[in-house]
Amino acid sequence: MLAGAGAFLAGMTLLFEKSELRAVLWRMIALLFVLILMLSGGVFWLADYIAMLWIPDGDSWYWQLLSWLVWLLAIILAMVSGIIAYVALGSAVAAPWLDTLAVRTERIYGRQSEENRAAWLQQTVQSLMNSVRPFIGLLAWAVAALLCFWLPPLAMAIWVYGGIRLLSFELIDTAASRSGWNFARRKQALNDNRWFYFGFSGLATALLLVPVVNLFVIPAAVVGLSRHMANSSD
Repeated sequence: MLAGAGAFLAGMTLLFEKSELRAVLWRMIALLFVLILMLSGGVFWLADYIAMLWIPDGDSWYWQLLSWLVWLLAIILAMVSGIIAYVALGSAVAAPWLDTLAVRTERIYGRQSEENRAAWLQQTVQSLMNSVRPFIGLLAWAVAALLCFWLPPLAMAIWVYGGIRLLSFELIDTAASRSGWNFARRKQALNDNRWFYFGFSGLATALLLVPVVNLFVIPAAVVGLSRHMANSSD
Protein backbone atom coordinates (compact mmCIF):
# COMPACT_ATOMS: atom_id res chain seq x y z
CA MET A 1 0.00 0.00 0.00
CA LEU A 2 2.81 2.39 0.86
CA ALA A 3 4.44 1.79 -2.53
CA GLY A 4 1.19 2.70 -4.29
CA ALA A 5 0.69 5.83 -2.20
CA GLY A 6 4.32 6.75 -2.84
CA ALA A 7 3.85 6.35 -6.60
CA PHE A 8 0.89 8.71 -6.50
CA LEU A 9 2.79 11.32 -4.47
CA ALA A 10 5.73 11.03 -6.86
CA GLY A 11 3.34 11.75 -9.72
CA MET A 12 1.93 14.80 -7.94
CA THR A 13 5.45 16.12 -7.27
CA LEU A 14 6.62 15.53 -10.84
CA LEU A 15 3.49 17.21 -12.21
CA PHE A 16 4.50 20.51 -10.62
CA GLU A 17 8.27 20.13 -10.95
CA LYS A 18 8.41 19.77 -14.74
CA SER A 19 7.40 22.76 -16.85
CA GLU A 20 6.42 20.54 -19.79
CA LEU A 21 3.89 18.77 -17.56
CA ARG A 22 2.60 21.97 -15.94
CA ALA A 23 1.91 23.38 -19.40
CA VAL A 24 -0.50 20.52 -20.10
CA LEU A 25 -2.05 20.74 -16.64
CA TRP A 26 -3.12 24.36 -17.06
CA ARG A 27 -4.94 23.50 -20.30
CA MET A 28 -7.34 21.12 -18.56
CA ILE A 29 -7.72 22.72 -15.13
CA ALA A 30 -10.65 25.00 -16.02
CA LEU A 31 -12.62 22.11 -17.48
CA LEU A 32 -12.05 19.97 -14.39
CA PHE A 33 -13.08 22.89 -12.16
CA VAL A 34 -16.39 23.32 -14.01
CA LEU A 35 -17.02 19.58 -13.78
CA ILE A 36 -16.46 19.60 -10.01
CA LEU A 37 -18.86 22.52 -9.57
CA MET A 38 -21.56 20.73 -11.57
CA LEU A 39 -21.22 17.50 -9.60
CA SER A 40 -21.08 19.22 -6.19
CA GLY A 41 -24.77 20.11 -6.37
CA GLY A 42 -25.64 16.48 -7.06
CA VAL A 43 -23.54 15.32 -4.11
CA PHE A 44 -25.37 17.62 -1.67
CA TRP A 45 -28.76 16.51 -3.00
CA LEU A 46 -27.81 12.82 -2.71
CA ALA A 47 -26.51 13.24 0.85
CA ASP A 48 -29.77 14.91 1.89
CA TYR A 49 -31.85 12.21 0.20
CA ILE A 50 -29.95 9.32 1.85
CA ALA A 51 -30.04 11.00 5.25
CA MET A 52 -33.81 11.44 5.07
CA LEU A 53 -34.20 7.73 4.33
CA TRP A 54 -31.96 6.68 7.21
CA ILE A 55 -32.77 9.16 10.00
CA PRO A 56 -34.98 7.35 12.57
CA ASP A 57 -38.24 8.75 13.92
CA GLY A 58 -38.68 9.41 17.60
CA ASP A 59 -37.65 11.63 20.46
CA SER A 60 -35.50 9.24 22.49
CA TRP A 61 -32.32 10.51 24.13
CA TYR A 62 -30.16 8.78 21.54
CA TRP A 63 -32.07 10.15 18.53
CA GLN A 64 -29.83 13.18 18.07
CA LEU A 65 -26.68 11.03 18.22
CA LEU A 66 -28.09 8.66 15.61
CA SER A 67 -29.04 11.60 13.42
CA TRP A 68 -25.46 12.91 13.46
CA LEU A 69 -24.11 9.45 12.61
CA VAL A 70 -26.58 9.03 9.76
CA TRP A 71 -25.68 12.42 8.32
CA LEU A 72 -21.97 11.56 8.46
CA LEU A 73 -22.48 8.24 6.68
CA ALA A 74 -24.83 9.81 4.11
CA ILE A 75 -22.29 12.51 3.30
CA ILE A 76 -19.49 9.95 2.90
CA LEU A 77 -21.62 7.77 0.61
CA ALA A 78 -22.68 10.75 -1.48
CA MET A 79 -19.12 12.06 -1.76
CA VAL A 80 -17.78 8.67 -2.86
CA SER A 81 -20.51 8.58 -5.53
CA GLY A 82 -19.52 12.09 -6.63
CA ILE A 83 -15.85 11.12 -6.76
CA ILE A 84 -16.64 8.14 -8.99
CA ALA A 85 -18.64 10.33 -11.37
CA TYR A 86 -15.95 13.03 -11.41
CA VAL A 87 -13.06 10.67 -12.15
CA ALA A 88 -14.97 8.80 -14.87
CA LEU A 89 -16.20 11.94 -16.61
CA GLY A 90 -13.03 13.95 -15.97
CA SER A 91 -10.83 11.20 -17.40
CA ALA A 92 -13.05 11.06 -20.48
CA VAL A 93 -13.36 14.77 -21.31
CA ALA A 94 -9.67 15.40 -20.61
CA ALA A 95 -8.48 12.23 -22.40
CA PRO A 96 -6.33 13.96 -25.08
CA TRP A 97 -4.52 16.10 -22.48
CA LEU A 98 -4.02 13.10 -20.21
CA ASP A 99 -2.51 11.19 -23.12
CA THR A 100 -0.11 14.08 -23.72
CA LEU A 101 0.82 14.07 -20.03
CA ALA A 102 1.57 10.35 -20.21
CA VAL A 103 3.74 10.76 -23.33
CA ARG A 104 5.76 13.58 -21.79
CA THR A 105 6.20 11.66 -18.54
CA GLU A 106 7.42 8.59 -20.42
CA ARG A 107 9.92 10.70 -22.34
CA ILE A 108 11.32 12.14 -19.10
CA TYR A 109 12.24 8.56 -18.17
CA GLY A 110 13.65 7.68 -21.58
CA ARG A 111 10.66 5.78 -22.94
CA GLN A 112 9.89 7.07 -26.43
CA SER A 113 6.30 6.71 -27.59
CA GLU A 114 3.88 8.39 -29.96
CA GLU A 115 0.99 10.59 -28.90
CA ASN A 116 -2.56 9.45 -29.64
CA ARG A 117 -3.57 11.40 -32.76
CA ALA A 118 -7.25 10.44 -32.67
CA ALA A 119 -9.84 13.22 -32.50
CA TRP A 120 -10.97 14.53 -29.11
CA LEU A 121 -14.42 12.95 -29.45
CA GLN A 122 -12.98 9.57 -30.38
CA GLN A 123 -10.63 9.55 -27.37
CA THR A 124 -13.44 10.66 -25.06
CA VAL A 125 -15.79 7.95 -26.29
CA GLN A 126 -13.05 5.32 -25.98
CA SER A 127 -12.38 6.38 -22.38
CA LEU A 128 -16.08 6.10 -21.58
CA MET A 129 -16.23 2.68 -23.22
CA ASN A 130 -13.32 1.54 -21.05
CA SER A 131 -15.45 2.45 -18.02
CA VAL A 132 -18.42 0.25 -18.95
CA ARG A 133 -17.21 -3.11 -17.64
CA PRO A 134 -15.75 -1.69 -14.40
CA PHE A 135 -19.09 0.04 -13.78
CA ILE A 136 -20.89 -3.26 -14.29
CA GLY A 137 -18.60 -4.69 -11.59
CA LEU A 138 -19.49 -1.78 -9.35
CA LEU A 139 -23.15 -2.72 -9.66
CA ALA A 140 -22.42 -5.93 -7.74
CA TRP A 141 -20.98 -3.90 -4.87
CA ALA A 142 -23.94 -1.53 -5.10
CA VAL A 143 -26.38 -4.45 -4.76
CA ALA A 144 -24.44 -5.72 -1.72
CA ALA A 145 -24.56 -2.24 -0.18
CA LEU A 146 -28.32 -2.01 -0.81
CA LEU A 147 -28.88 -5.37 0.86
CA CYS A 148 -27.19 -3.88 3.93
CA PHE A 149 -28.99 -0.54 3.59
CA TRP A 150 -30.43 -0.67 7.10
CA LEU A 151 -26.96 -1.29 8.52
CA PRO A 152 -25.44 2.06 7.46
CA PRO A 153 -21.82 1.43 8.60
CA LEU A 154 -21.65 -1.87 6.68
CA ALA A 155 -23.35 -0.38 3.62
CA MET A 156 -20.88 2.49 3.66
CA ALA A 157 -17.85 0.17 3.97
CA ILE A 158 -19.03 -1.96 1.04
CA TRP A 159 -19.72 1.05 -1.17
CA VAL A 160 -16.40 2.72 -0.33
CA TYR A 161 -14.44 -0.46 -1.14
CA GLY A 162 -16.35 -0.92 -4.39
CA GLY A 163 -15.74 2.73 -5.23
CA ILE A 164 -12.00 2.49 -4.66
CA ARG A 165 -11.91 -0.67 -6.76
CA LEU A 166 -13.64 1.15 -9.62
CA LEU A 167 -11.36 4.16 -9.25
CA SER A 168 -8.38 1.85 -9.69
CA PHE A 169 -9.72 0.95 -13.15
CA GLU A 170 -10.40 4.61 -13.95
CA LEU A 171 -7.06 5.96 -12.79
CA ILE A 172 -5.02 3.42 -14.77
CA ASP A 173 -7.03 4.00 -17.96
CA THR A 174 -4.59 6.33 -19.74
CA ALA A 175 -1.45 4.34 -18.91
CA ALA A 176 -3.20 1.02 -19.60
CA SER A 177 -4.60 2.23 -22.93
CA ARG A 178 -1.16 3.39 -24.02
CA SER A 179 0.18 -0.08 -23.18
CA GLY A 180 -2.60 -1.75 -25.17
CA TRP A 181 -4.19 -3.48 -22.18
CA ASN A 182 -7.70 -4.84 -22.62
CA PHE A 183 -10.12 -5.25 -19.71
CA ALA A 184 -8.81 -8.72 -18.80
CA ARG A 185 -5.22 -7.47 -18.70
CA ARG A 186 -6.19 -4.50 -16.54
CA LYS A 187 -8.10 -6.71 -14.14
CA GLN A 188 -5.14 -9.10 -13.90
CA ALA A 189 -2.77 -6.21 -13.16
CA LEU A 190 -5.05 -4.90 -10.42
CA ASN A 191 -5.39 -8.36 -8.88
CA ASP A 192 -1.69 -9.18 -9.12
CA ASN A 193 -0.74 -5.86 -7.52
CA ARG A 194 -3.80 -5.47 -5.32
CA TRP A 195 -2.16 -3.61 -2.44
CA PHE A 196 -0.14 -1.31 -4.68
CA TYR A 197 -3.24 -0.12 -6.51
CA PHE A 198 -5.31 -0.02 -3.33
CA GLY A 199 -2.74 2.33 -1.79
CA PHE A 200 -2.55 4.36 -5.00
CA SER A 201 -6.32 4.69 -5.44
CA GLY A 202 -6.98 5.00 -1.71
CA LEU A 203 -4.74 8.06 -1.41
CA ALA A 204 -6.23 9.50 -4.60
CA THR A 205 -9.73 9.02 -3.17
CA ALA A 206 -8.78 10.78 0.06
CA LEU A 207 -7.28 13.74 -1.83
CA LEU A 208 -10.35 13.98 -4.05
CA LEU A 209 -12.22 15.02 -0.91
CA VAL A 210 -9.92 18.02 -0.42
CA PRO A 211 -11.06 21.20 -2.21
CA VAL A 212 -8.62 22.61 -4.78
CA VAL A 213 -6.28 19.63 -4.35
CA ASN A 214 -8.92 17.45 -6.03
CA LEU A 215 -8.39 19.36 -9.28
CA PHE A 216 -4.90 17.86 -9.61
CA VAL A 217 -5.66 14.24 -8.68
CA ILE A 218 -6.52 12.88 -12.14
CA PRO A 219 -3.47 14.39 -13.90
CA ALA A 220 -1.22 13.43 -10.97
CA ALA A 221 -2.47 9.84 -11.19
CA VAL A 222 -1.67 9.70 -14.90
CA VAL A 223 1.82 11.07 -14.31
CA GLY A 224 2.40 8.77 -11.34
CA LEU A 225 1.38 5.59 -13.15
CA SER A 226 3.18 6.56 -16.37
CA ARG A 227 6.32 7.12 -14.31
CA HIS A 228 5.84 3.81 -12.48
CA MET A 229 5.27 1.83 -15.68
CA ALA A 230 8.19 3.52 -17.50
CA ASN A 231 10.52 2.64 -14.64
CA SER A 232 9.13 -0.91 -14.36
CA SER A 233 9.81 -1.58 -18.02
CA ASP A 234 13.50 -0.73 -17.67
